[in-house]
Amino acid sequence: MMSELVARTGRLQQRYEGGCRLVAGCIPYRFRDYCEDDNINSAKVVELLMINSPSGPGLLFPKGGWENDESAEEAAMREAIEEAGVRGDLMDFIGYYEFKSKTHQDDICPEGLCKAAMYALFVKEELELWPEQSTRTRSWLTMSEAVESCRHKWMEEALKDFSTWLAKM
Repeated sequence: MMSELVARTGRLQQRYEGGCRLVAGCIPYRFRDYCEDDNINSAKVVELLMINSPSGPGLLFPKGGWENDESAEEAAMREAIEEAGVRGDLMDFIGYYEFKSKTHQDDICPEGLCKAAMYALFVKEELELWPEQSTRTRSWLTMSEAVESCRHKWMEEALKDFSTWLAKM
């Protein structure tokens, strides 16, 4: 059975700003009750959803091109569905992160420079079927596991900013 959701492909609608390809993504999270030895004082543990990269080792947060017909928030939520198969509430803007992409060099952006708008996404639903499920595996990780697993330094920085944001909630 095929998913009725289809991943967007192509770059015709891609947004650029000052020679940078604009990208939007999110850090999907949930809370899990952690209770040792039936202790009444159970703590809530945050878990982060990361996905594998079809092009190499390490794990990623869902992200992708932000297109002309959508807001950065809409793009971040779309990427969460397409790449990770999750839906939820976009809680807050975490920050902008610049990086170089080896796979997205083009005429407008020959250097492969990208600027990612990253958001916190509180996950409410994990879909059984999603557009990129044949090439993506989901993993729920603790904060320390996520830091160790980050494929890219800029995602590690976003994760640290997310952790700071979460602590203020």
